[in-house]
Amino acid sequence: MKNNVLFLLTVVFLSCLSSHAQRGVRIGYIDTEYILENVPEYQEATAQLDERAQKWKNEIQAKLANVEQKRKDLSNEKALLTQELINEREEDIDFEENEILDYQQKRFGPNGDLFIQKRSLMQPIQDQIFSAVQDIASGKKYDFIFDKSSDAVMLFSAKQYDLSEQILRSIKRTSKRTQAQSKAEKKKAKSEELIPEINHEKEAREQALEEKKNERESAIEKARQEKLAAREAKVKASEERRRKILEDREKAKQAKLDARSATTEAAVSESVKSVQKTNDIKPETEVKTREQLIEENRQKKLKEREERKKALEERKRKILEDRQKARDSINASRK
Repeated sequence: MKNNVLFLLTVVFLSCLSSHAQRGVRIGYIDTEYILENVPEYQEATAQLDERAQKWKNEIQAKLANVEQKRKDLSNEKALLTQELINEREEDIDFEENEILDYQQKRFGPNGDLFIQKRSLMQPIQDQIFSAVQDIASGKKYDFIFDKSSDAVMLFSAKQYDLSEQILRSIKRTSKRTQAQSKAEKKKAKSEELIPEINHEKEAREQALEEKKNERESAIEKARQEKLAAREAKVKASEERRRKILEDREKAKQAKLDARSATTEAAVSESVKSVQKTNDIKPETEVKTREQLIEENRQKKLKEREERKKALEERKRKILEDRQKARDSINASRK
């Protein structure tokens, strides 16, 4: 059968090849199994049919198990029964078993209910697939469209010639149009009638352009990130220099304060020593506190400043008196 199909396809292909040599032969293929796997209505009906077949199978197995149990019971009771009763019961068991086998053949035979329902289930989908194939072939000028899942052996099939997705979209649009109730749904289903032309070369070019665009954007983003990182490094270096300068200034300020404090403490220490020498303080209990000594030193400085101020006022007054006496003597000599 396969050889005949291949021979027929070869003859048709060669006969059409010469007539279409000028424009080239357009070939496509579909995968019926893939299409059926992606049709929701077919999958739902198949699931229901499988459930029904499993129910029939369980029913037949239960009946056969009952017949087998009757055979065992008869084998155990043969010693108590006459030959006539044994033959009668065996005939009943055989008759019941033959009925079960006939029922099994009716359900699962070549022309049984399962085969008929599968064929009735497949026929509408096959009609839709055939109709969609005819529309695509006539609309897009295909010369040959094969079925990958049929008896025709395909040793190789390029993906770019696979029309299964287009057939599947066509079937789904037809289903939507059939199930549409409102005007809006019918209008939407009608707008989806056109089957888009798949240009694989164009898609490859667009994909290459998209990849180049992504690479360019990636390079731009990388350069931007590098600039931001360099700018961030500069800002961090500037902040580090500023922090170091502030630390150096703070250290210098602290050093001045420490030096000034040391000078003050040295002066206070000298004052303490002088006060101790002056007052001849010997017992440790009579040593004054540091705050008291600082206050005494401050009072001493204020007193010395006051004395210098009084001495300055006295010199100033004396100078003014001398000037006045000189003026008086000059006036007296003129008279």
